[in-house]
Formats: sequence, C-alpha cells, structure tokens
Amino acid sequence: DEVYAVGGAQAIAMFAYGVEPCERVDMVTGPGNIYVVTAKRLLKGQVGIDSEAGPTEIAILADETAEAAYVAADLISQAEHDPLAASVLVTDSETLAADVEAELDKQVAATKHVERIRTSLTGAQSGIVLVDDIDQGVDVVNAYAAEHLEIHTADAARVAGRIRNAGAIFVGSYAPVSLGDYCAGSNHVLPTGGCACHSSGLSVRAFTKSIHVVDYSREGLAAVKDHVVTLAEAEDLPGHGAAVSVRFS
Repeated sequence: DEVYAVGGAQAIAMFAYGVEPCERVDMVTGPGNIYVVTAKRLLKGQVGIDSEAGPTEIAILADETAEAAYVAADLISQAEHDPLAASVLVTDSETLAADVEAELDKQVAATKHVERIRTSLTGAQSGIVLVDDIDQGVDVVNAYAAEHLEIHTADAARVAGRIRNAGAIFVGSYAPVSLGDYCAGSNHVLPTGGCACHSSGLSVRAFTKSIHVVDYSREGLAAVKDHVVTLAEAEDLPGHGAAVSVRFS
C-alpha cells in the first residue's frame, strides 16, 4: 500500500535501512541490473532477498534438429536486455553452430538495439559451447545453472526432465523465453549468476517462513533427559545438561 519512485542500488539501501518516510523492510525481491544485484548481495543479512536476479541470461541446449533461426532469435531476445546479458548456445552439432552464427549476423543487423545486443553477444559471458553429445550438454547446462534454459532437441521433454539447475526451463521449439516473459504464467523474476543451483524463481514461498515450536510435558522430557545430558557432557557443555536435570532434582 506504499509506492516509491526510486531505482538502482540506492533503492535497495533505502529498503534495507529505512529512509523517511519508508521504514526498513524484512524482504526485498525483484530483478535489476548489476548494481541492483550487487546491492542485494551486500545487504543480504541486513534484509532478506529472494535471489540474485540480473543481469539476464539464456542458455539453449540444442541438437541437429533445432531450427537455427529460432535459436538465434531467442539468443538475441535476452541480449536485448543489457550489454552484460549472457546468451549461451550449447550444442553437439557443428552445423547448427555455424548456421546460428550466420542467423545472428542477419538478425542482429535487422533489430533495433544493435549496439547493446552486439556488446552482449560478443562479451566474455556469451558464446557457443560445442559438446560431444547431449549427455555432455546436460552436464554443461546443469553446471551453468542458467536463469532461462531452452531445450531444442529431439525428445525435448525427456531431456528437460534431466535438468537439475535452471531458473525456468522452456521445452521445445515453440516455447521461447519471451512466452514466459509475457504470457505463459511462469515468474519473470529468476535467479542468475549460477544461483539457480540453490535458489528458485520468485513465488509466494519467498514471503513465507517457518517457526519451530517445541512443547513437551514433564513425562516427555523425562523420557529423553538422559540422552540430552549425555550429549551435553560429550560436548563439554554441562550447563546444557543441568538445565534439564534441575527439573528432576
């Protein structure tokens, strides 16, 4: 019920520390550029965060059945976000790799944000990775843990089932990342920078937490008190054991 027109790293600091009239918050969620993501990382602990989300990245795992024009267009779609955006193709087909490079030359020249896209595609964070086979490709994309992962292979659904680390998986030639951005219903706030190996896309779970509640009767404590005392003495923390023993003195 409050809206502030603030952006960048300073907005994250405002949320974490509080600046009148904005009181400090418990949780900050959402994507941003490298400055926003860095601020979230530095302020984690001072404030809860969902994950590190930005700059954007796409990995595409493809074989010889993939359509080069589709793959190139999808790589461009994420390069369009930011000069630091990562667009990575992982394939076991040298022919596809060459065809995608040719398509990129053609499609980039015809798009709007040419300089930004070319900077992204030619940066160290982007490239084409040739693998021996799709099994090795699966290992590569699992290690990379991309924000967006597209699967353009024969039996794409089966291959997608082997993915452990990705923010969101787009299965088959007709599920581009843009579909998830605007229509499919998957969340657009996804972990980047390898964080998909331990973090998930934004959901209601980011705003929930659990509290452990311990409620014992005298009889229940009596049944386990010797275990507690033994473990406490093994750790050389006799006060811990005494806190149980005193209740039965």
